[in-house]
Amino acid sequence: MLLGSGPDGPIRGRRVAITGIGVLSCCGTGTEALWTGLNGPQPTGERRVPDYDPDQWFGTKEARQLDRFAQFSVAAADMALADAGDLAVDPGRAGVVMGTGVGGFESLQSQVLVFGEKGARRVSPRLVPMMMANAGAANVSMRTGWHGPSETITTACAAGTHSIGYAARMVASGRLDVAVGGGAEAAMTEVGIAAFANMTALSTSGHSRPFDVRRDGFVITEGAGALVLEDWERAVSRGAHIYGELAGSASTADAYHVTAPVPGGSGAASCMALALEDAGIERTSIGHINAHGTSTPLNDRAEADAITAVFGSNPPPVTSTKGITGHGLGAAGAIEAVAVALSIERRLIPPTSGFEQPDPEIHLDIVSGTSREWDPAPVLSNSFGFGGHNGCLVITPRGD
Repeated sequence: MLLGSGPDGPIRGRRVAITGIGVLSCCGTGTEALWTGLNGPQPTGERRVPDYDPDQWFGTKEARQLDRFAQFSVAAADMALADAGDLAVDPGRAGVVMGTGVGGFESLQSQVLVFGEKGARRVSPRLVPMMMANAGAANVSMRTGWHGPSETITTACAAGTHSIGYAARMVASGRLDVAVGGGAEAAMTEVGIAAFANMTALSTSGHSRPFDVRRDGFVITEGAGALVLEDWERAVSRGAHIYGELAGSASTADAYHVTAPVPGGSGAASCMALALEDAGIERTSIGHINAHGTSTPLNDRAEADAITAVFGSNPPPVTSTKGITGHGLGAAGAIEAVAVALSIERRLIPPTSGFEQPDPEIHLDIVSGTSREWDPAPVLSNSFGFGGHNGCLVITPRGD
């Protein structure tokens, strides 16, 4: 991972290993549920986490004092840390970066209703710590007892990807030996769904169809994803299971419109190119792209144009896992990073559920129908958010 430039060229930081993953999605709790879901039929109805049980992580009183998104943050991080094994890390050398798009929206809506129905004195004194966007990261750090940076990124639908990239940079720079990076969201409230619907962002058909000519908007979901990011030499020396390497990341801004991507996807294209440069790999080395692929007309077209601009007329295979998972807003990039790690480990690229009728204006190799076998190679994972935020990760297979 490149950290800057000096008189003799780029300054390379330490290698960053992915040694733990945790996830909650509409496919269920845990990595096996996600992988089974990604290779199964598209869900019907609301895409909530179906089997989430707060009792697995919290006592009754503690659960009441945490918004659902913060609970998801803790649960995903806990699963990732358990997966990583005995880290035995100096608490001052470990940190947390968790992203979210809107934070404790569920708590805010419920307490606004309390205010309207019962008056100001009945509003919960816990509302502020429940609704604040940094509650996820804060509660993860309190659980772990880590004293390194505990930070939150709120760049809309790019937040999970940006958080993982930033966490990896702190490990690569030597500031931390271990970091948890990820994102969580639980914004499926009546007001939240109505707001997205009224801005015509949601699918009216109820189907997520990334890159399909019939795409008509995204299907909202909730969930969380988390990665344990560790200094490579440290991970190898303790015999950790290494899913792959977080080799590069980038962030750019369209600086164009608060919700629409810049036509042609120039901001997304520059972000992809910078992520590849950061990873120090050629474009021809990318073996797969996990696309943002929200299933909205403008975003899918802009991303397709951007991929073509970067990779030319023969791009690598492309999947949007949102065909199954739906769009988890600030959690999306983190859930997709977990999917990439599993795709590398299991040597399969999941199909793009819902993609059946190609858009004649989109010229990509969309993996569809069934999963595709592959020899794992570097993967580019894209996330783009309202506000013009672009984030890309490069995750590579383990290669000592």
